[in-house]
Amino acid sequence: MKILMLVSSMHAGGAERVAATLVNAWSERGDTVILTPTYSSKGTCFYPLSDKVKLAWLADLAGTRASGAMAAVKRLLALRRHIRDTRPDVVVSFLTNVNVAAILATRGLNVPLIVCERTNPVADTTTGSVWRKLRRALYPRADMVTVQAEGTAGPFARQVPGIRRLAVIPNPLPAPLLDAPLVQQHEGGAPRTLVAMGRLVPDKQFSLLIDIFAQLAPEFPDWNLRIWGEGPERDALEQQVARLRLQSRISLSGRTEAPWEELARGQAFVLSSLVEGFPNVLLEAMSLGLPCAAFDCPSGPREMTRDGQDALLVPAGDRVAMTDALHRLMSDASLRQQLGTRAAAAVRQRYALSSVLGEWDELFEAVREGR
Repeated sequence: MKILMLVSSMHAGGAERVAATLVNAWSERGDTVILTPTYSSKGTCFYPLSDKVKLAWLADLAGTRASGAMAAVKRLLALRRHIRDTRPDVVVSFLTNVNVAAILATRGLNVPLIVCERTNPVADTTTGSVWRKLRRALYPRADMVTVQAEGTAGPFARQVPGIRRLAVIPNPLPAPLLDAPLVQQHEGGAPRTLVAMGRLVPDKQFSLLIDIFAQLAPEFPDWNLRIWGEGPERDALEQQVARLRLQSRISLSGRTEAPWEELARGQAFVLSSLVEGFPNVLLEAMSLGLPCAAFDCPSGPREMTRDGQDALLVPAGDRVAMTDALHRLMSDASLRQQLGTRAAAAVRQRYALSSVLGEWDELFEAVREGR
């Protein structure tokens, strides 16, 4: 089968990581796969791609890296030519702005199109009103729309009425994580690390997490907090850490090209987000056997943790409850070991790449039959 995957960029991000995982897996099993990032400034691939994946940058196809309305029209026409020339059996598109372009570019070409939301589109605060209106107007024209979590499907169907088919498909665990050694908890006074990871933006609520850790720090002198990620909140967060005089205990470590290795160096993981679509980092931390505490934010954590069976699930935004949950994790090595072992067993089975690829195959068959 020939699959054309459209994604905004191949920078360091959750959607890009999933795109790389999927195209690599499809190509390795024998599918013909073309990956087309649509970002006007082109950029580079942060995640490794199989040599079998054909990479075609839309900026090159359109012959422009300019911004503005005329350049956008030029890229849209180039995308339509690209789809017509490559003649894929199915087009898969990630992210709202790319989805809108894909729907417009495929009109009349008789190519099955699956558009995929990569956040919780109901709770997302970053999508502008114009894109929301376009999404509402155009998504009913796609052959299939997917979201990442069951809790998102109903509210999104009400927000965008008329969608032909709405499916829930989770992110897969990258294959290397299925065989990765589990984190081992240790006794004694060796320093321990509570890990968080994500873009330094308000929705991740790292400021709240820093305050919570500062409250716990005197009782747990052998624990440090390490936050991996980069973003516009860096200066404010650094100033907050300095005011708390915790520079030796709280690290803002920037972006890493080896996220799994850095997660595996920790003894516990915390997801402090206000909202998520399907938090890959929580899934990956659980798969490595890290005991996790997570806000029950919309959406993803509740499904991933099986209603809190496999992690400490905390009411969304409840500072006191999160403080209590982290206190439990940091004080009890036995609990950390139990939670980590249970989490790894659960997610490695439910989110294995082979299982998720099977779900994608069912979607491909459904949209091609529908045509």
